[in-house]
Amino acid sequence: MRLAPDLVLVDGRFESGRAVEIADGRITGIVPFPPPWGDAAFADDLVRLPGRALVPGTVNAHCHTFQSLLRGLGDDMDFMAWRDRVLYPFSARLDTEGIYLGAAFAFTEMLIHGATTCVDFFYLQDAGNDNARAVIRAARDTGIRLVLARTMYDWDGAPARYRESPADAARRTRELHAEHAGDPLVVVQPAPHSPHGASPAMIRAGWEVAEALDTPFHIHVAEGQYEGQRTLAEHGATPIRYLEKLGVLGPRMIGVHCVWLDDAEIALMAERGAGLAYCPSSNMALGDGITRITEMRARGIRIGLGTDGGCTNNRLSVFEEMRMASLLQKVRHLDGTRLPAEEAFAMGTAGGAGLLRLAAGAIAPGRLADLVAVDLTHPSLHPRSNLLKSVVYAMSHQAVTDVWVHGRHLVAAQHLVTLDQEDLLARVRALTQDWRVA
Repeated sequence: MRLAPDLVLVDGRFESGRAVEIADGRITGIVPFPPPWGDAAFADDLVRLPGRALVPGTVNAHCHTFQSLLRGLGDDMDFMAWRDRVLYPFSARLDTEGIYLGAAFAFTEMLIHGATTCVDFFYLQDAGNDNARAVIRAARDTGIRLVLARTMYDWDGAPARYRESPADAARRTRELHAEHAGDPLVVVQPAPHSPHGASPAMIRAGWEVAEALDTPFHIHVAEGQYEGQRTLAEHGATPIRYLEKLGVLGPRMIGVHCVWLDDAEIALMAERGAGLAYCPSSNMALGDGITRITEMRARGIRIGLGTDGGCTNNRLSVFEEMRMASLLQKVRHLDGTRLPAEEAFAMGTAGGAGLLRLAAGAIAPGRLADLVAVDLTHPSLHPRSNLLKSVVYAMSHQAVTDVWVHGRHLVAAQHLVTLDQEDLLARVRALTQDWRVA
């Protein structure tokens, strides 16, 4: 297959007169188009995309898909109120099919907003893997690329369905990983919940699974000020120092949020090679703060962008997170030059892919064919000055017209083609129509 748009983003520059060749889910070449000998030889597998530009699909480095069903219920609450009045009581209403519905709903929104990969940090385990398998089934049905970050959670203050022993969580994570070994579209990685949601034994168990399976592991770190205070009181160290004491701070670790780190913790995180999944809109919505990503980038810390869950961020768009990440650093430093659009775009594409060890996030031979076409005629991309900056700062999600994952055309004319979108939304309405916060 060959995709022939007006423009292709290659090495940070938009180029005209190019077609992208795809075979077996990967980009095999970027070739002149039309070729000097004419395009008749391309007729059988040529997809023309007039008036459109082709960019890499975005990578959502952190999300909780079931939470999209809770959208709107926790608006204008702080973290503790959101957790106790929304997350805990309403997640209890979801059986396996409800979890499937929430995941399919979230994946649909992400795809039509240009996200081709999602990390679902999933923790409604019910002492098994059936619920996680429902999320995987939803990913298969929509077609999105999934990293199932199987959460390992044992804090006794959480609902019972979240909790497992370290031994059970490690065994089930290994089993789920083995079920999908070699799958081109589904990867399973361990995710001890956080320094407050996972005991020292659970965090070590997650790290040991990652070591044995040679994968990254995910963990919430220093999302709010309360966590630093609590970790210091319970373990005698702030979160990054605590993880260092446990021996798990290293290149496998993807720390999520990392809002409240001091200079020494940033330096230690960089020295150990840990990465960051940064969720700017969610951190704003809960009033958590602003992660110091300019200092982290200066230290060489690898950074990807995530949306977090649909009830702490009412939009599931990584393009939106690029914009928020950049603007927050400008206002934090009172300096409009901080975190330019090109850097924010890279974090939302190749940066997230690199964290997850996926060959995605760029249009180049050998990379995964996860691609997004945007409408160059859309008003949000006018006037035409610097197109890449406009994609980050100005583009409406309505400018996303087509999406391919692993070379498969999933979104056409702004509509998901793999599921009946209207039926899906009707089922979401039926499930949630009576939900109200007490």
